[in-house]
Amino acid sequence: MIVCENLVKIYKTADIEVVALQGLDLKVEKGELMAIIGNSGSGKSTLLNMLGGLDRPSAGRLWVDGKDMLKFTERELTHYKRKTVGFVWQNKARNLIPYLTARENVEIPLLLSGRRRRARALELLDAVGLYHRRNHRLDELSGGEQQRVAIAISLANEPKLLLADEPTGAVDTKTSAQIMDLFNALNRDLGLTIVIVTHDPGLAKKVNRVVAIRDGRTSSEMIRKKSYREELAELERQDEEDTHEEYAVMDQAGRIQVPPHILEALGKSGADRVKLSLEHNRVVLQFPDTDASGQEK
Repeated sequence: MIVCENLVKIYKTADIEVVALQGLDLKVEKGELMAIIGNSGSGKSTLLNMLGGLDRPSAGRLWVDGKDMLKFTERELTHYKRKTVGFVWQNKARNLIPYLTARENVEIPLLLSGRRRRARALELLDAVGLYHRRNHRLDELSGGEQQRVAIAISLANEPKLLLADEPTGAVDTKTSAQIMDLFNALNRDLGLTIVIVTHDPGLAKKVNRVVAIRDGRTSSEMIRKKSYREELAELERQDEEDTHEEYAVMDQAGRIQVPPHILEALGKSGADRVKLSLEHNRVVLQFPDTDASGQEK
């Protein structure tokens, strides 16, 4: 569904350049439910905006659903945003109109579709578990219910790809778990490809793959050892075992970022030199021994 190769994004002003992405590689399969994590400024929101057609890369390759997004005309980009992708924002105000009911909010993106708006809106509200609240205004709904309305709106154009930017950032832990369960259900029942951007590593327990972005590049991945359904059947053991295995990611230029927790355990910084060797079909990184003055022994 998504192929990013050596993706670069540079924001320019009159006298300064900011590199948001510097050679990012990423592949997302059709029907996959995955999360992208990273600290503020790591480039994850920039990536999401480009996947959503809200921004364009400065260099590299970006394919979504078999289409080269760097070659899109403005007309093709508009069609892509209407037909291929749905967006859920952390700031619900970007999805919702406060003085309308839940049903009326969902009907708005259906105005141009030519279909029966009310019937489709009720179907979507039922899909997110809010049919019984269809005639309530937003100020009569909880934060979690409002986010469910936003998810229903994002599904109005029957997208192939759903992008969610910090969808659980403004709700409590219980509501966050309910929203993630909803994403799992949509992924399972509709075969929807879902990419969630978050700063919360705890979401790893609810998705199949977690990609960490650091300094504008893909640095590591955590891949689920067994299916989420299997783990739900073993809830008592779930908190006692690691649900994912972590892998460092090597990009097309051969670069690898060593995960921070490994550097911390070794008492090293990312600026240190390392020796690289091949031993018994394994690549070994070795920090040179140093004396008290910092010189190599």
